[in-house]
Amino acid sequence: MPSCPRCDAPTDDGDRYCAECGAPQTEDAAEELDEYVQRQAQQVAGGGGGGEGGGDSGGGDGFADMADLNDREQLWRRGCYVVGYGTIVIALSIGKISSIPLILAGIAILPPIRRLTARPLGSSLKREVMAGLYAIFALIGVALYVLL
Repeated sequence: MPSCPRCDAPTDDGDRYCAECGAPQTEDAAEELDEYVQRQAQQVAGGGGGGEGGGDSGGGDGFADMADLNDREQLWRRGCYVVGYGTIVIALSIGKISSIPLILAGIAILPPIRRLTARPLGSSLKREVMAGLYAIFALIGVALYVLL
């Protein structure tokens, strides 16, 4: 009975991988494993890419997983989450009527809003539009806070 060259566990003649350590037992299995590892390394290294200049990238609905986005788009999304949730927390701590526009501002800049508005509008909002909505609602909220 043959054994695994890596761990010396007994294997059958038809086994492609060792049941104990997972080492490939045939040349085809070794090539398959090597191709899989190379694909995973490309994904980790950012081989999925993404568009420059603020456009959407990825799947058919205009959205991609975070792993498929370039560094600039990932930074934009993370910043939007921080600013959006931070604005909402500040608005909730104010507790006045001026907090309503601030809550709307925080919601307007959150990245999931792009996906939610894509179907009724026909396409997703560009990030410049999101930032503009945020600025308008935030200015209204701050003005109401100062005036009231």
